[in-house]
Amino acid sequence: MDKRVVLITGGSRGIGEAISLAFAKNGDIAVVNYLSNKERAEAVVSKIKNFGGEAMAIKADVAKQDEVFKMTDEVVERYERLDVLVNNAGTAKGGLLMLLDEKDWDDVIDANLKGVFNCCKAVIRQMIAQKKGVIINISSLSGVTGLAGQSDYSAAKGGVIAFTKAIAKELAQFGILVNAVAPGLIDTAMIADIPDAVKKRFLEAIPLKRFGRPEEVAGIVKFLASPEAGYITGETIVVSGGLP
Repeated sequence: MDKRVVLITGGSRGIGEAISLAFAKNGDIAVVNYLSNKERAEAVVSKIKNFGGEAMAIKADVAKQDEVFKMTDEVVERYERLDVLVNNAGTAKGGLLMLLDEKDWDDVIDANLKGVFNCCKAVIRQMIAQKKGVIINISSLSGVTGLAGQSDYSAAKGGVIAFTKAIAKELAQFGILVNAVAPGLIDTAMIADIPDAVKKRFLEAIPLKRFGRPEEVAGIVKFLASPEAGYITGETIVVSGGLP
């Protein structure tokens, strides 16, 4: 397969970093988007270059359409193509509904759902011109089942799944595949901050009795962008260790 240009939003930490590294190790060009931590993004780019891969870091707030269009224009101008978009950027705040602040709700919806809309809208013209492309949206198990205390995050991630199904139908005629991945409890910084007693309860509920690894999510994302997944579109793959 020719070297592809892969844009990973929120690609500098946790699951996003694992996805950036996975594509770069596959021989693709990893475009690592970040919101504010340039040093972290540059560190990922350096990691990739150290093993002979190709990558660049690029700043944009996915919730702001003008920044997103500027970002994708810059990528296409530099590489003359854009083959894969991985919408991974997002944020989680949470709280009981009766205590949930409107601004927190808006921030979570903007980052997790509007950001996916902005990025998809920005890349599809180029992908249509290429007559092919792959979009992979990172949702969450919360978006599949709903999670008490995270109505904002669950709504946003559930919206990502429905949005994925809708645009998969729209874009299939242009050779563009659109799928979602819904991770469960993955061993990232977010899990590290949880008290041990809460972690223990989570582990007891997971049939595999462990947290997932970011690399396991990245492996599914890489598969969905591979030729072997060429007949899959509009689907959501849950990566949760057996959690329903």
